[in-house]
Amino acid sequence: MTAWIVNPFDNLPLEGNRPQRYWLLARAFARAGHDVTLWTSDFSHARKAKRVLRGLDGGERKLGRRGTRWSSGETPDFRVVLVETPAYRANIGLRRIWSHRVFARRWRELAGGEPPPDVLVTSLPPLALGQAAGAARAARTFWIVDVMDAWPETFERIVPRALLAPLRGVAKRIYCGADAVTAVAERYVELARTYGATCPTRVFHHGIERVDAAPAPVRTDRAFRLAYAGNMGASYDLATVVEAVKGLDGVALDLAGSGPDEAALRARAAGCARIRFHGYLGDRALREMLAACDAAVIPMFDASCVGVPYKIADYAAAGLPILNTLHGETARLLADYGAGVSYPAGDAAALRRAVAAWCACVRTPAWERLRDGARRLAAAFDAHEVYGGYVAWVEGLCAKRV
Repeated sequence: MTAWIVNPFDNLPLEGNRPQRYWLLARAFARAGHDVTLWTSDFSHARKAKRVLRGLDGGERKLGRRGTRWSSGETPDFRVVLVETPAYRANIGLRRIWSHRVFARRWRELAGGEPPPDVLVTSLPPLALGQAAGAARAARTFWIVDVMDAWPETFERIVPRALLAPLRGVAKRIYCGADAVTAVAERYVELARTYGATCPTRVFHHGIERVDAAPAPVRTDRAFRLAYAGNMGASYDLATVVEAVKGLDGVALDLAGSGPDEAALRARAAGCARIRFHGYLGDRALREMLAACDAAVIPMFDASCVGVPYKIADYAAAGLPILNTLHGETARLLADYGAGVSYPAGDAAALRRAVAAWCACVRTPAWERLRDGARRLAAAFDAHEVYGGYVAWVEGLCAKRV
């Protein structure tokens, strides 16, 4: 069986990052004996720059040519195709939307020169990719829409609902045209059904590779260290976290990542040496930062429509208890595994109380139970189980179709 997996966003291992969802899914299909192509962008969404891939020809290679191909280096192997894509600086903006449209158009042009696959997995977002896939796929191709985020719903906090109506029409055609819908959270599967999807649906959480935790560094301070890793944008209530930490003696905050709100957050944190901004970190550096921390925070506005974010798996893999603002599935996972607690977004006092309670129980049996809960939660995101199950489910659906 031939399988194509298309997503412009994920980091690639040859960039010095831990492999993410679509690389791991491509590998799972390849290990099951299928002929796999991973289509992605030559532009790094995380770094906001053209990808620089290490380990090729003994050095670094910037790949910006349209349709550059190379083997993954995995055993068994799969093919990777980089599609030349325009750059953008902001996660929310017209230039990003235009970049998505160019990626989708160029992918469709390149794909049109090859025999159609048996299975096509496209990520959502971007909506433009779903449009292109729906228009171009062959009748014999089994098309799966994999939902990573709720578009256009995630923009409702910053865009009037009336202006999103045309995009909802696009989303409806994508969901109703797919042969199956998968998602990283139950919330997104329910959304697909509200749009009228009647095809098979299933949740497959983010899977991460199990790696040895970075050794905990020798601590020269006694601060209780909170970690945050990810985007610093409108969906994230980081201002409340900064304010809470500023009001707690003996508590520090380490932030990895960047985004449009970073400058405002730095200004808000000015004068507080306990708050450190690390910028974008590769996989190893991020694991080292997390190993130096005691707990982590997921401070998202619930209106952001996020179901289960990537960062919960990274935090859990580091054995960090988690402070969370999201309702629904993320809150249930933390409660079921005893891996963290939830507090209301925007409530700095509630966050301070939660952190103070944890500070008081560090190095007690109660604290070790929290850390054990985080480690058990990490096992639920094991890449082998998640993506092996994904491939087996798709194989079963395709067998019924024959």
